[in-house]
Amino acid sequence: MTKGVFELQEILELQKKIVPELVNTLEKRYNVLRTIFHNQPIGRRVLADMLNVGERTVRTEIGFLKEQGLIEINTSGMTVTSEGVEIIHKLNDFIHEIKGLSEVEKKIESFLNLKKVIIVPGDVEENPLVLKDLGKACANYVKDVLEDNSIIALTGGSTLKEVVEAFPKITSLSHIQVVPARGGMGKKVETQANTLAATLAKKLNGTYKMLHISENLSLDIIDTLLKEEAVKVVIDTIHKADVLIYGIGNAVQMARKRGVPQQEIDNLINNGAVGEAFGCYFNKDSKIISETTAIGIKINEARKIKTHIAVAGGKNKVESIIATEYNDFGGVLVTDEAAAEGIINILKNQFGY
Repeated sequence: MTKGVFELQEILELQKKIVPELVNTLEKRYNVLRTIFHNQPIGRRVLADMLNVGERTVRTEIGFLKEQGLIEINTSGMTVTSEGVEIIHKLNDFIHEIKGLSEVEKKIESFLNLKKVIIVPGDVEENPLVLKDLGKACANYVKDVLEDNSIIALTGGSTLKEVVEAFPKITSLSHIQVVPARGGMGKKVETQANTLAATLAKKLNGTYKMLHISENLSLDIIDTLLKEEAVKVVIDTIHKADVLIYGIGNAVQMARKRGVPQQEIDNLINNGAVGEAFGCYFNKDSKIISETTAIGIKINEARKIKTHIAVAGGKNKVESIIATEYNDFGGVLVTDEAAAEGIINILKNQFGY
């Protein structure tokens, strides 16, 4: 660590101790500014509703931001200036450091035995923009590891949709393939793995393959499907993936989304299921207690893929993250501050970490 960086971190620590309100004010104005950016042009009343604060508070903050030249106000609503956009990008990293999230990342990496942890400030359950930040953080990491001829496999879901949307158009790579990680159609077309694979492939100037197969099929049906040449080609490509992006679910919530019979859900609850990934339901000890039948990547195979990244945030995902990610030595976790704090609290309470 260089002297300059060390001094900066000391200054940040002093600021947190002497003027702790600085962090709160900074984060509050950052949230106002980026909410305007993602919804511009936007009116004051709508902004207040989105931030869940009073109009008087919003009036004060937008007055300050306008004086600083970070936003413009006209008849159609408020918009962010080019200087404001630059401030948003710079503040993201600054808030990460001033909140000490780099240190939290290291602690979680050490305890869960993960290759890397990336934490974005905020709570996805309280601020929907944090979900976009999760997507952007994951997309940025993937961009740095992608190479020509890479095969990307991804699961579906609203979090993965944000990851795909965060990718810019990239033309510097060649022969990129994108595939769904597993069979499973899902209720919403826009968040299905097939849809996301096609969208991401277009952004990466690559190609994609789809897998139109549901979950929970009988073994006989799966055997029959695997004999079809079109299915075999897709499956072979999936199993050659060198980049995998996937979400983590709450066990009971995921079971209900899949239409699992209530009796099986009761069994999951009775057996202490807390997390789900790749159709596997995990208990608090990270043991698989149930598994759905589906074609595609399974949990043990996922952990052998060169780059595999789990994306999940929110306080309700804390136990799910610990259960599914513990001892994934080559794994990368992208999460939010709320989930990270919850993980740290569990470590303190249960293990005195």
